[in-house]
Amino acid sequence: MKILIVLTSHDTLGDTGKKTGFWLEELAAPYYVFKDAGAQLVLASPKGGQPPLDPKSDLPDFQTDMTRRFQADEAALAALAQTTPLAELNAADFDAVFYPGGHGPLWDLAESPVSVALLEAFDRAGKPQALVCHAPGALRHVKGADGRPLVAGRKVTGFTNGEEDAVELTDIVPFLVEDMLKENGGLYEKGPDWAPYVVEDGALITGQNPASSDAVAHALVKRLAAKA
Repeated sequence: MKILIVLTSHDTLGDTGKKTGFWLEELAAPYYVFKDAGAQLVLASPKGGQPPLDPKSDLPDFQTDMTRRFQADEAALAALAQTTPLAELNAADFDAVFYPGGHGPLWDLAESPVSVALLEAFDRAGKPQALVCHAPGALRHVKGADGRPLVAGRKVTGFTNGEEDAVELTDIVPFLVEDMLKENGGLYEKGPDWAPYVVEDGALITGQNPASSDAVAHALVKRLAAKA
């Protein structure tokens, strides 16, 4: 079982002067779900090297057992510091792909032709694609084999408009994940703000928010085990 984890390389929160990046919990929890299931992991990002960590996700209020485990794990930190440039990877070499969120993906992964092509390759091969929180934003320009948006007619979730409003970034982000998924024809579902909520539709697995990251990862492992 070989899983590709795709992280953002974008570190600027619009024109606020603040930093963004990936959300630590959304990497750490799935990382260990995958590792503990025996998966081989490859971390990648558009630019390669050390991806930016959203500094807010490193605050004490957002720490969990998994984030602490990750930050004390020298091998995990070394892998994170040396992510592979996305353009060097091939979907054929992996069994599944996972995208952690954070606001960064809305700027780079959502608009990256390399990321779009990668997700389309996983889709065409029938391999699981799992994305959590803001990462479903990376599906913005991804097409299905029929040329329609990949999410069209499919059940999906992602960071809600209410959650974005609560963090006061509605007017800062380039687009709202919930609105985009609906506009692309997705059958958008959501649970209560900040509560775990995961949707599966075929090989496409999406999670609503940081609290959903563990469950998304377990859903991905379960799907891979069923295919084995």
